[in-house]
Amino acid sequence: MIEITFQKKEDAMNMFEYLHFYLASSTLANKNILQIEDQHIVRIDINPKMKNHLNIIKDVFYKFIKKSKQDVWFRRILSEHYYYKDEEEQQQILEIIHSLLEGNREELTAFLSEIDMERDLKTAINDLFDENISFSFDSFVKFRMRPLMIQMAKYVEISIDEYKMEQEYQIFIQTLRDFLARQKEKLWSIHLLIDDGIHFFDENFFEIKRADLKRMIDRKLLFNHPVYVDSVTIAPLLSIAPAVIYLYSEDIEQPLIRTIHNIFEERLILGSIDEFYKNKRELSFIADEKI
Repeated sequence: MIEITFQKKEDAMNMFEYLHFYLASSTLANKNILQIEDQHIVRIDINPKMKNHLNIIKDVFYKFIKKSKQDVWFRRILSEHYYYKDEEEQQQILEIIHSLLEGNREELTAFLSEIDMERDLKTAINDLFDENISFSFDSFVKFRMRPLMIQMAKYVEISIDEYKMEQEYQIFIQTLRDFLARQKEKLWSIHLLIDDGIHFFDENFFEIKRADLKRMIDRKLLFNHPVYVDSVTIAPLLSIAPAVIYLYSEDIEQPLIRTIHNIFEERLILGSIDEFYKNKRELSFIADEKI
């Protein structure tokens, strides 16, 4: 018999429901082995020496912590250690934490290279069940999970830094959108080729030389945002304020193109390098026919 005592009724009920759900699809299905006493104590009537049965219970316990408790603890760290009380802000930071946990933020993984929460949590659960088949969940969290809580705090710290950077980026993008909205259009369209370098072309595919681009840059833009505005690409585009930007590249996921997309939104039309040369040839052919 395994017995787990919870301080909170809701934790006991959640664990009971997790067991009820997951055991239904296991080799322990259709066995009357679950009990809940006084809404605080969950009992599982199995022989702990049956390793395959014990492993099923360990796995459910792991799922209960990951799915039912982990975000609660992340939110508590955010609130109590970093004073992020607003639920919407907490949710946005949680989304960053989850993307970190899923390995989707490669640029940040170097800061967490020595941390493996999944491995360490499973180790803590294995050690617990190997030593005790009757235990307090809250004591387990307080003592055995202390190293894991430190790891979770590290995830929170990195995610908050990332969240702040994203907030600053969004403010920066909105500032440039506002600037763009006030600008008068100097050319109706621009063809922008991003290949081995960055090349601007007017609507007739005549290349605009760098010196001409520099002369077109609105100095107010660089004066107000001297550090953040890229003077090679973003500043000329904002200053020209074209109604349409035809951007050609083989790598539309690069940060510069994402930033152009975020600023110019529906004004941007993406194409491949091949399309650039095809369009240029077709326009030249039409021009020759007119002559």
